Amino acid sequence: MNDDQTLDGRHIALPESRQLDLFADMLESRGARVLRCPLVDIRDAPDPAPIVAWLEAFNAGRCDDLILLTGEGLRRLLSAARRADTALHDGFVSRLSQVRKLTRGPKPARALREIGLRSDLAAAEPTTDGVITTLSSLSLEGREVGVQLYGSDPNHKLVDYLTGQGAQVHTVSPYIYADETEDEQVGALIDRLARGDIDAIAFTSSPQVRRLFSVARKRDQQAQLLRALADMTVAAVGPLVADALREREVRVDLMPESSYFMKPLVRKLVERFGPPAD
Repeated sequence: MNDDQTLDGRHIALPESRQLDLFADMLESRGARVLRCPLVDIRDAPDPAPIVAWLEAFNAGRCDDLILLTGEGLRRLLSAARRADTALHDGFVSRLSQVRKLTRGPKPARALREIGLRSDLAAAEPTTDGVITTLSSLSLEGREVGVQLYGSDPNHKLVDYLTGQGAQVHTVSPYIYADETEDEQVGALIDRLARGDIDAIAFTSSPQVRRLFSVARKRDQQAQLLRALADMTVAAVGPLVADALREREVRVDLMPESSYFMKPLVRKLVERFGPPAD
């Protein structure tokens, strides 16, 4: 089946993502009308001192292993090191080549490849449980493990598992999610969804889900939002996003089976709305 124009006339809402324009272009090239609805933004952590201290200790040999939960996190660590000191940056890259690196999914693995490195271990699934499953076959007793956190989420589940296995854990939070859009604009998005003229909404990160529902609660629009989402196709780029939606009693209609990227998500939308294959 030719993908061109298979989404002709469909209205699809896209919360903001790091690659929003690319995602929107893929849909618009297939005829979709895209509603761009910025919800969150990613910012450097407001206080660089703890990050620099973590980097200095890492370079000095503190960690035997490093768990990278996001590609964004690794890129922010590299940027923080570069801003602080060229030698700190170069030392970080050198030390990264020496430690055992576990990546939660394809994005941190890609960020490593950008600096000429590769992951040593890939999580069984791109979730905390997937990381723990992979770690379960390893002896962690007495090892020092660095954990690059997902935003400011302390990830108690993963940290508790590691300490329970006898590891010493050193966490770092190189970025935060900022509420970039005013509540009024998010409320306007909820109103638009409730009008019933949107065919689908595609979520690409769990902070988008949290932000949308946070504003809905503050504005007493949660019931309205749930009704609107129940009447349209809800797509999630991967299991973390799907779990965030299901926790809020939202039915997830579409999700790629294994490759959690935007192109497979677009294909899922095409399959849902396009003509049947011959």
